[in-house]
Amino acid sequence: MIIVEGWVKLAAGELDKLRETALWMMEKTRKEEGCELYVYSTELENPDVMRISERWASPAALEAHGNSAHMAKFNEAMGKAQILGISVKAYTAEAGRTLIGGD
Repeated sequence: MIIVEGWVKLAAGELDKLRETALWMMEKTRKEEGCELYVYSTELENPDVMRISERWASPAALEAHGNSAHMAKFNEAMGKAQILGISVKAYTAEAGRTLIGGD
């Protein structure tokens, strides 16, 4: 399993411009083979920070996502936004356990 976690700090108002494209991206990506979780969210303390949370069944699934047409379109939209900072990292995860709740 591959876990992707990251953040994008955008200039004020930029996230509002990206909202519809981000929602579209989540919808398209969640239909991909091997996608187990794909979420963009905002920080409560800083509404200009978009958080990225992903879980993929395999490195191949993540690679296919990176090469998808909808990823290219999303990257094009992100390229037009004023980004102040960014960090996205992938981690391998061989085991997991539930801390609270059913999933």
